[in-house]
Amino acid sequence: YSLTGKSGKKYTFGIYSMDTTFSSVGGIYVFTKRTKSGESFSHSNKYIGKTNDLSTRFDNHHKEDCIIENNANCLCVMRVDSEDDRTEYETDLLLGNNTNCNEVNN
Repeated sequence: YSLTGKSGKKYTFGIYSMDTTFSSVGGIYVFTKRTKSGESFSHSNKYIGKTNDLSTRFDNHHKEDCIIENNANCLCVMRVDSEDDRTEYETDLLLGNNTNCNEVNN
């Protein structure tokens, strides 16, 4: 899955089911609603975030109610080890994409 930030930079994410267990690494993640039309899939972005530990970030997520209400069914993840890079990428993605559950878009 690919998203473009406000800067024009493209970010590539792996696509996972919501119940996937991740390693203890940092990254950027996007909750999406994935739908199939014919042979192709599309994603509607629900929430973009960052974490220093993908293995625990999704336990009692602070936007869980909004994510569920918006029928998110996929978790797209990109490993990013540097906190500075995570902050930069998250900001770029939030400014370049609409979501239902990020305050910056509401």
